[in-house]
Parts: sequence; C-alpha cells; structure tokens
Amino acid sequence: MSSLWMFPALIAAILSGFPVAFAMLLLATAFGYAAFGEGLLHQFLLKIEEVATANVLAAVPLFIFMGAMFEQSGIASRLFDAIHSWTRRVPGGLAIGTVLMCVIFAATSGVVGATETIVGMLAIPAMMKYLYNKGLICGTICAGGSLGTIIPPSVLAVVIGPVANASVGSILIGMIVPGLLLALSYIIYIFLRCLLRPQDGPRIPPAPDEPPMRDRLILTAKVLVPPVIVIIAVLGSMMVGLATPTEASATGALGTVLLTLAYGRLSWPVFVDALLRTVRVTAMILTIVMCGSMFASVFVGSGGLQAIQDVVNAAQVGPWGTLAVVMAIAFLAGFMLDPLVIILIVVPITTPLIAAAGFDVVWFCVLFLVILQTAYLTPPMAPSIFYLRGIAPPEITLRNMYTGIWPFIALQVTVVCLITVFPQLVMWLPTTLLGGR
Repeated sequence: MSSLWMFPALIAAILSGFPVAFAMLLLATAFGYAAFGEGLLHQFLLKIEEVATANVLAAVPLFIFMGAMFEQSGIASRLFDAIHSWTRRVPGGLAIGTVLMCVIFAATSGVVGATETIVGMLAIPAMMKYLYNKGLICGTICAGGSLGTIIPPSVLAVVIGPVANASVGSILIGMIVPGLLLALSYIIYIFLRCLLRPQDGPRIPPAPDEPPMRDRLILTAKVLVPPVIVIIAVLGSMMVGLATPTEASATGALGTVLLTLAYGRLSWPVFVDALLRTVRVTAMILTIVMCGSMFASVFVGSGGLQAIQDVVNAAQVGPWGTLAVVMAIAFLAGFMLDPLVIILIVVPITTPLIAAAGFDVVWFCVLFLVILQTAYLTPPMAPSIFYLRGIAPPEITLRNMYTGIWPFIALQVTVVCLITVFPQLVMWLPTTLLGGR
C-alpha cells in the first residue's frame, strides 16, 4: 500500500512548480530504491530501451513536423477565406466555417495548441467585425481548437497506444467517428442558436465585389484539395492497411513539405524552423513518456496495481462502476495536469482494470481521449481558455470565455454518453477496416 503514496507526492510536486518529467523520475527513483534497491537501475535501463526502440513513437516527431510545415505553408489564411465564402450566408456562418477549418487543421496538425492559436488569430477579428456574441466566439474557438485531441492524426493517440498496449492504428481510425460527431454537434448548435437568436451570429450580406460561383469553386479547389490529399494519404493509407501509423506519418510529413513548396513558401529558414520546433516538442514529449514509463513500472512492480485491484474488488462497484471511477479520475485530473501527463499516469494503472472488467481497450482509449478533451475545456483550469487568452483582444473578457464554453461542454458530455452507450461508434471502423487489429 505504500506505493499508493506516489500519486499524492506527484500531485504535490507538480503543483509546487517542479517539472513534470523530473518529478516522476525523482519519485520513481525514491520509491523504487526503497522497494528494489540496486535492482532499480536494471529496471530503469529496460524502460529506457523500451521507449527508445518503440517504433510507433517515431510517429510523434513526424506528426509534429507535419503540423509545423502546414503552418509554414501559409494555407491557413487562404483556407479561412475559401471556407467562409460558402458559409457566410448561413446563420452563424463565420463560427460554422471556423469549426470546419478547425477540423481540417486538426487533421493536418495533431496538436491542440497550434490549431486553436492559428485558427483563433484568423477567426476572432472576423467575428468581432460582424458583432458576433463574444461568448459564442470564445466557445467556438476553444471547442474547435480542442478537436486536435480527438481528430486523427493525434499525438496523444500515438502515445496512449503503447501505454495501453493497444493498436495505435485502431485507435486513430476509431477516433474518426467520435471526432466528426463532436464537430457536427458544434455546427448544429451554432446554426440553431443563431437561427433563433440572429444577433448572436448574423448573416453577412453580399459584398459588391463578391466573386461569382465559378471563381469561388476554383479558389476552394486550389486551397482545399492539397491538404485534403495529405489527410487522405495519412488516414487512408492506415484505413486500407497499406501503412502503419509511423509510415503514414512519414507520408504526411513529406506531403506537407511538398505542399509548402507548391505554395512557394519553402525556404531553408522555414525548413530549419520547422525542424527545430519539432525537436523541442518531441524532446519534451518523449522525456515525459520515458519518465512516466519509469514511474508506472515502479508503481506496478512495488504492488500498487494489486493494491488498487484489491480496493476495487472490495468496493464491489462492478464493471461500469470501475469505468465511471476511472473516467472521473481522468476528468478531475484534467483540471490540473497536461493530457499527456494524465495518460502516462492513469492509463498504465487503469487499463488492466478496464480489460479485466470486460471492456475493449481500443474503445477505452478513445473514450479516455474524449474525456480529456472535455476536461481541456472545463473551468477553472481549462487549458484551451489559456490558449485563447493569449490571442484574444482586450474587449473579450475572461467572463466571456467561461460563460461561452459551457454549451460546448454539454455537447461533449452528450457525445461521451453516446460513445459509452453505443461502443460501435468507435469500434465499427477499426473492426471493418483492420479486422480488429
């Protein structure tokens, strides 16, 4: 039972400002030495080798590079104009177009912060110009930006797969339907709200110099087709079984380089900047992964997992009670910790409990990611709100952000319930395309 003190100690270290990776490493060393003595060194070396030789983790830097090059391509502003040329006549059209842009950008980036920041910088001035409700602006940007958690390719999906001992390809494909359900629910809500309350998202009148239908079709094709080809190359190659996640990520990385070249934005400084950004983010992620792996191995090896299983069995909460407790822990942890850290702390400990309760591990991983996305939006911590604060103008207040996000949180809870009640929303595509692999 003494190993259970590792979690309160970790939370205390993180809240005191100690770096997450080194907090996990320090506690793993202290508790591990007490339990295993000098044998701890051999255990740590095995974990370092395990992380260093995990082929699927090679997809992490490739997906990050893919997102960095997509940012550098300059396609974001063109994509914004093309999408809004079609949605601006609809009630709440600018907000609906923003959600669509977030879906496309998330499918080429895989990083929440990048999606929310870039889309927000383009969409907020446009919506403010046409006097959109400030709460609706905030909710749209935060919820749309957070789709990077659940729209593949997601870096978190690449990490959670090895941690849960589940197929990364199945997780990425299983995320597609829930991700699209979330985006569709946002669009329907925005449309109905602005239809009933036109002042929240007014239609934009035709401009005198508005291009004809033919020109808009040509503009949309030029801007939309190239990133869609990259998305299809990444996801399609996995869906038909032609490529592993690592191979698909390499295809996407090459595609974004060619896309940047096609738009005339590729230069040596741009390429080096994307590489340096990739190295910095990858080093942070893989350091946390390695230290988290050490932390989890010490916890399990010293009897912590068995202690938790004994507590769960004694409580007699049943399979669904076990799942509810795990999801509640993930949701509450999202108020304090980064999603990557939550995955590395919670998933290795709880996956055996979930599997023993009879649930599919791939389904659990996708549900876990949707829960993390919900926590990503929920006050008081709400990391997505902190991203928004960094790009929002002064007239958008913190109160606007907190009030505007709640309808979207309700939509996410609804999707969580649908996924829980109907697991085939997650499992149908992986089972059909990959045969459950």
